[in-house]
Amino acid sequence: MADARILHVMAGVLRRPDGRVLIAERPPGKHLAGLWEFPGGKLEPGEAPRDGLRRELAEELGITVAHAEPWLVLPWRYDVLELRLDTWRVLDWRGEPHAREGQRLDWVDPRTLAPDRLAPADRELLRRWLAD
Repeated sequence: MADARILHVMAGVLRRPDGRVLIAERPPGKHLAGLWEFPGGKLEPGEAPRDGLRRELAEELGITVAHAEPWLVLPWRYDVLELRLDTWRVLDWRGEPHAREGQRLDWVDPRTLAPDRLAPADRELLRRWLAD
């Protein structure tokens, strides 16, 4: 049984053929506002991870995930909360990602992305992505 104090969060790494990946800025008023992250959000109670990823990316980016594979589950603790960051490689999607929640989006080359631009857990994801 999952620990109710741990927030299960889905994240999708969308990669274009040119190697760039999509990141989203955390909006004002949210924890870590102004830092960037891989898009996604909270898994709903009873929701399967794949379904949660699809729902979150549809809500946030207006896309339909056609094919995604689990990549990495990263436990992470911030001073105010504990996460289980469930990260998936999104290999195929329908639609052009666009900001449906007012957040800024950016396609970046992960090899030249400054880690301090990202939220701390996403910095670790970037480090592992580059080492993969």
